[in-house]
Amino acid sequence: MKRRHLLAGFALCGAAVPVLAQASRDPVNSRGPALLTVSGHIAAGNRGPLDPALDQLMKKQGVEFTRAYSFDFAALSALPATAIAPTLEYDNRQHRLTGPLLSRVLRAAGAQTNETTRLLLRAIDGYTALVPLAEVDRFRFIVATHLDGQPIPLGGLGPLWAVYEPDAFPEMASKPASERFALCPWGLYHVEVQ
Repeated sequence: MKRRHLLAGFALCGAAVPVLAQASRDPVNSRGPALLTVSGHIAAGNRGPLDPALDQLMKKQGVEFTRAYSFDFAALSALPATAIAPTLEYDNRQHRLTGPLLSRVLRAAGAQTNETTRLLLRAIDGYTALVPLAEVDRFRFIVATHLDGQPIPLGGLGPLWAVYEPDAFPEMASKPASERFALCPWGLYHVEVQ
């Protein structure tokens, strides 16, 4: 009897693998956990309002919205990736970071922007950076998903990092390494379009 249940369980798992594999390749129908939520001045979005009972981190950090657009890893990975190679303040070594341009993520979320738009970038540890959209575009910020070819782990600098390459801009490269990334929250999970 137990063997029959075990075999039935294996059959169900085998049937689920193609469905899970397809979901990871199809960002529109993907059902992975949301890693990044964009709210504020956006179009319709793909999720409803903040749920104070279940969106505990957002609630504790004072986030409020009536609609938002959420991205899982597959949806972010489906956007064209950009590579940068900044010298990081943590080890003073150059690393390769890849991920979609933040401006592309905003377009995919239906962000409604103009020349006065600012972005409030929020990290899981509560760190925030208020960055004018013009600076995000000029510095070519990315939402980094990979560091040196590997997904950025939670507990490290990820799983997402809003970052740019300060070495490419003389006014930023002239600053000490510890001051170049003040606008770059690692552990990024929320962007508010203001």
